[in-house]
Amino acid sequence: MKKIKCIILDDEPLAVDLLKNYADKQLQLEVVLATTDVFEVIEQLQKQTVDLIFIDIQMPELSGIQLMQMFNKDNYFIITTAYADYALESYDYRVIDYLLKPISFDKFHKSIQKFTNFVILETMENNHLFVKVDGRQIKINPKEIILIEGLSDYIRIHLLNERLIVLDNLKDFIHKLPLNEFMRVHKSYIIQLDKIKSIDGNMIYHDLGTTPIGETYKHKIKKWIGNKE
Repeated sequence: MKKIKCIILDDEPLAVDLLKNYADKQLQLEVVLATTDVFEVIEQLQKQTVDLIFIDIQMPELSGIQLMQMFNKDNYFIITTAYADYALESYDYRVIDYLLKPISFDKFHKSIQKFTNFVILETMENNHLFVKVDGRQIKINPKEIILIEGLSDYIRIHLLNERLIVLDNLKDFIHKLPLNEFMRVHKSYIIQLDKIKSIDGNMIYHDLGTTPIGETYKHKIKKWIGNKE
């Protein structure tokens, strides 16, 4: 199962430690950053998008609302705060849930379930994505993608009868794809799991030929195979 990459931001160190402890108990979560420093979060988000941000509204240097204004397009949020006054305003943004402190593990766990269910429904309803090719926005169905190949600052999307060159990178693009349907199997390749016909040694066989499995990704493939048995 693809991990949900998340960031935890709160101006109280104890609150950060508590949420980090809760997150570590959720197998589907991967904490990219847990901090009290809002500018550290900004620097991280400028380098990569994440799936989910746990964010306190009242921060001393830059409020949670201001941060959401900056990164609302590419990220989802779960508000963690002691104040209910901002609930209505915060829902102008991509807010999945609103957790009032003190936050129990049960409430935290239910928020994660809510986010997971939301993503599944969104994927079902929005079964297409747009990619920019030669200045044009091209609509494609992710189910038609067989393979995505990394080409330095670009990616090549392999459909059955078409190849699209897109200005993007594998690290960011995988977050735009449906959860649990694609896997990075090599530093240069992402494959749609349903398109795999067979696996022999370090090679994956599909309609377009073969794709190598990178050494550091072998355990992911083995785990996926194990889950299928």
